[in-house]
Amino acid sequence: MAKQIKFPVIVEVSARHVHLKKRDLEKLFGKGYKLRKFKFLSQPGEFASKETVTIYGEKGFFEEVRVIGPVRDYTQVEISQTDAYFLGIKAPFRLSGDLKNAGKCVIKGPKGSIRVSSGVIIPLRHLHCPESFARRYNLKRKKFVSLEIKNSLRPVVFYKVYLRISPNYKLAVHLDTDEGNAAGINKASKGIVCLN
Repeated sequence: MAKQIKFPVIVEVSARHVHLKKRDLEKLFGKGYKLRKFKFLSQPGEFASKETVTIYGEKGFFEEVRVIGPVRDYTQVEISQTDAYFLGIKAPFRLSGDLKNAGKCVIKGPKGSIRVSSGVIIPLRHLHCPESFARRYNLKRKKFVSLEIKNSLRPVVFYKVYLRISPNYKLAVHLDTDEGNAAGINKASKGIVCLN
């Protein structure tokens, strides 16, 4: 029987946030507007901007939702399942960028608002994996791994953690706030990825 491979990983909790395409950014903040960096995130090239927006669903709204830069080719809102219930949005569980028949919302900024007809998702938990690391462990054919979090208060194992492989990634697992709460994690922790 083959020995199970395990390796340590940083586990980050990703709070609700918004990605904007250029046209929508300008509708919300003004013509020619550029996002201003607040702080860099763990994945290379990504940053939390100083800009925030308000998200409206059918039942509620959230103010001061952070915009993540840089601008993308599509507008996407990422929330937790608890957020979706509160807002009254039917958001599917998806990987980033898979927006077909996604949830609806209205986003309001200081200069205007936009109606997002298919752009709200609950992000599936996933491992950002550098291509070199994937080759080392022969992960190209795998879709999922498991994640162990062994903190003293709420130890847990997450199965079906999606693999996302790119030469530009830094090794890290991303959970949403519901999953982070279940594991007793506030913003970040350490975990162990298990390859079966």
